[in-house]
Amino acid sequence: MDAVKLALAGVLLLAGAVAAVLLGVLPLSSLVVVAERVAPILGFVVAVTIVAELGAKAGVFDVAASWLARMSRGRTAALWLLVVALATATTAFLSLDTTAVLLTPVVIAVARANGLPALPFAFTTVWLANTASLLLPVSNLTNLLAVSRMPGGGDPASFLRLLGPSAAVAVVITVVLLWAVHRRELRGRFDVATPPRVADATQLRVAAVVVVALLPLLVSGVEPWVPATAAAIVLLVLFAWRSPKALGWRLVPWSLLIFAAGLFAAVAALEAWGSGAVAAAIAGTGDGPADLLRLAGTGMATANTLDNLPAYLLLESTADSPERLAALLIGVNAGPLITPWASLATLLWHQRLVAAGVELSWRRFCLLGLLAAPLVVSAATLPFLLR
Repeated sequence: MDAVKLALAGVLLLAGAVAAVLLGVLPLSSLVVVAERVAPILGFVVAVTIVAELGAKAGVFDVAASWLARMSRGRTAALWLLVVALATATTAFLSLDTTAVLLTPVVIAVARANGLPALPFAFTTVWLANTASLLLPVSNLTNLLAVSRMPGGGDPASFLRLLGPSAAVAVVITVVLLWAVHRRELRGRFDVATPPRVADATQLRVAAVVVVALLPLLVSGVEPWVPATAAAIVLLVLFAWRSPKALGWRLVPWSLLIFAAGLFAAVAALEAWGSGAVAAAIAGTGDGPADLLRLAGTGMATANTLDNLPAYLLLESTADSPERLAALLIGVNAGPLITPWASLATLLWHQRLVAAGVELSWRRFCLLGLLAAPLVVSAATLPFLLR
């Protein structure tokens, strides 16, 4: 799904919500409540996307990836493990969409520059973009929606205490599965390519400092949109001074914003039609092992049927305890590995693959996802089952 189709889908969803308001099915006050809730989240998405885009234009990610290639000393497996670490960190601090959009073309370019197959590295970014998004509140839009319902008000420390073990398990299982699938292509050695040429060293240094400084601020307890907006403003000023031609309205992820707004509005309409009762019947109740597995599995299935954002919103009312909320997040964050539309990050990732000329069989993607998703979700739920 390209940007135009994504935006069109969002417009259609918004139109449906407006029709629901006009027909009296959806109270306008309910739509306003949803808008107030998601506005800071979408503001964060805009700001962090601008930071990531301008950081990429400055060469921050290219230099980081080249540095990883040199650190690997020509060992393919070592380079892959370093990419795993970078993808996990990028997802945790800058969101899964950043990993899908910006890190994917970088690792593809690094693989090709060093004579390595691109697809194993590309698969690594998209799987970890989803499964590593359990680590911090800023890692996924679903987390930002959930934090207000968590113990301690959803500060990063409380979030990590609740979901940290599950996040670690999800990442480890993902890495093991990726190695099992691609182990033949990830063995051997390669000749390390020449580092990329830096067009503007000052711009690179300042952008790198901004990105590095932003990371701890995103987990400082301040609302994430505040430091992200400040970082975006600094980089916009930097580029207005050094590279004004790089600035433009395309820095704002319009299609993503419209689509996300449409999803939120559509879910508000569905809830007004009584979807909560249906969701409760499917997801069940209780905090027992079978109950938590049922909710996590329901979240995974709903995300792969619809998308992880509406899946979370539709099932949120059934997550009436910290353990159930964690199980739901495990399902909708780590589970969207089967269908292309299960998470927006996967759609954006595929756009980057097409632009880079990397061929992908959706049949293979879905079959591998059918193997991986249940294993990752079940294993990530295990820490709660052992309590």
